Amino acid sequence: MLNRRKNSAGKVERTALKTPEEIEKIYAAGRVARKVIALAQEIVQPGMTTGELEDRAAQLILEHGGTSPCLGYAPSGYPPYPAWTCISVNEEIVHGIPGGRVFRDGDLVTMDCCVRLDGYVADTAFTFGVGEISPLAANLLQVTSEALYIGIGCARPGNTTGDIGAAIQKFVEANHYSVVRELHGHGVGREMHENAIDLPNYGRPETGLLLEPGMTFAIEPMVNAGRKEIKSLRDGWTIVTADGSLSAHFEHTVAITEGGVRILTGP
Repeated sequence: MLNRRKNSAGKVERTALKTPEEIEKIYAAGRVARKVIALAQEIVQPGMTTGELEDRAAQLILEHGGTSPCLGYAPSGYPPYPAWTCISVNEEIVHGIPGGRVFRDGDLVTMDCCVRLDGYVADTAFTFGVGEISPLAANLLQVTSEALYIGIGCARPGNTTGDIGAAIQKFVEANHYSVVRELHGHGVGREMHENAIDLPNYGRPETGLLLEPGMTFAIEPMVNAGRKEIKSLRDGWTIVTADGSLSAHFEHTVAITEGGVRILTGP
């Protein structure tokens, strides 16, 4: 089984592997990103706008000496992203642009925060409720959060990226929700997106890249309460559920170590 797994899985580019010293720098950036998430959970309330929450997040990042690789990010075919964070509400899955949208009691809010500090990057996301949320919303949050940690539990040397995605998909679909297919986890560390590592939240065990010490990447299940199909809004960035159903998104940056996995954006 081990030999078959090695033969069927690709090897990551050596340049994608990080030294222990680099991993510590990613962890330092991750601590700042996690503080932003904690602040957002603490201060969000009905009547506040996504833009006001963005301003507080940017201020906190600056206070810790960081910057945001999101601001001005413009991959081919996209306009430059105009904010420090992504704030998505209810049917918005990812890449919601902060602005004038007002939070209401019962909303689901996803804060996706990426921080660059001392030349290294960490990426994390968390979905939480505003005020009292519905039982459906609460269950969606619980399942998506558990799916993240199930994926993290598969992130160890000798496993593959396919093992992670398959475990996430199996758990989510067993709970009658849908995994978004078009949006994946990714390598992260020296840059916000390192293309040597691609991590879908679905797939087959024993496929994909073989996990080895020094790999750093983001695991980020995005789960819809309804169908898996998505669509993009006219702003060129915001991605929503095609059927208007709620969505949740949880993400940690992790490092593969000799002993297993280390969460670099934990509390």
